Amino acid sequence: MISNQILQNTIDGLKNIAHVELCVLDVDGKEVASTLAEAADVSVSAREFVASPADSQEIQGQQYFKIYDEQQLEYILIARGSGENIYMLGKMIAFQLQSLLVAYKERFDKDNFIKNLLLDNLLLVDIYSRAKKLHIQSDSPRVTMIMESDNGRDAGALELTRTHIGSTGDDFVTEVDEDNVIIVKDVSSLDTPQEISKFAAGLASELEKEGLKGVRIAVGTTVKEIKEVSRSYKEAKMALDVGKIFFEGRKVISYGELGIGRLIYQLPIPLCKMFIKEIFGGKNPDDFDEETLVTIDKFFENNLNVSETSRQLFIHRNTLVYRLDKLQKSTGLDLRVFEDAITFKIALMVVKYMKYMEKFEY
Repeated sequence: MISNQILQNTIDGLKNIAHVELCVLDVDGKEVASTLAEAADVSVSAREFVASPADSQEIQGQQYFKIYDEQQLEYILIARGSGENIYMLGKMIAFQLQSLLVAYKERFDKDNFIKNLLLDNLLLVDIYSRAKKLHIQSDSPRVTMIMESDNGRDAGALELTRTHIGSTGDDFVTEVDEDNVIIVKDVSSLDTPQEISKFAAGLASELEKEGLKGVRIAVGTTVKEIKEVSRSYKEAKMALDVGKIFFEGRKVISYGELGIGRLIYQLPIPLCKMFIKEIFGGKNPDDFDEETLVTIDKFFENNLNVSETSRQLFIHRNTLVYRLDKLQKSTGLDLRVFEDAITFKIALMVVKYMKYMEKFEY
């Protein structure tokens, strides 16, 4: 249902154009919006007008009009004044308000449809029948994105996102929880995952300019049928979580870029604990000193290249070899050996995952 504030803003604008004082009442004769400083009590005459078969009528020097929403009477419009000119202006304004009702109802219906689609609350036959009724293309390529910011929902993130996405009819911006904004984007004009990621990065940048902080956007895969939008949404949800664990500095993370992080995210915690105990014994990788952790990160960053790692760390090659030997003695893994390096890297990622999941245990 359209809000009273929107109705008030609308008739304020129409009054400025038509120079006619206006008042909108509900079917019980209660004022909903008005441009009159002191409106007279017209509730009785309004209720009598509601009960009459007429769609318009002049009562006590004022023009009354009925405003319908799909044959259902929703509002009464009163235009102050009499005569043919006021009647024509009132008729036009009533038509504008009725069109506004239809537009907002369609937007509400589409938003409700997209929410149920994302949450898998619709039968397959209902998806296609409702999409057709709402004039939504069922075979357009679409991708689901989830936008999260440090501000949460308090900064008007939903409306800001809707403003930047626009209202072409092919894209939808909605929400299904209290934390995130969901975008179902038509990607007919975006041919590759790189172009989609570039669009998401641009959106994140624009939203941060508008005052949102720490914007992160997770992107699912492209689907070609509307029935598969929920799958893209689930992928985006996973990408958002996995991105927080393994890609902390990334503003945009796509499901197709998660790599081994996607596999680790789906491991049961008991299995992870068993694996870490097997690799590190009773030790915790977090117990490594800062020097060792920096050395490990830089060594992996340089693809196990000893010379390049020592150069970037500004240490002698022999010093780096000493550190790697020391790490091998404490863990049994030699990072210069590819198999051991892979095992160590996965183990560090598993530890990160376990620490992240600990937040939700209580």
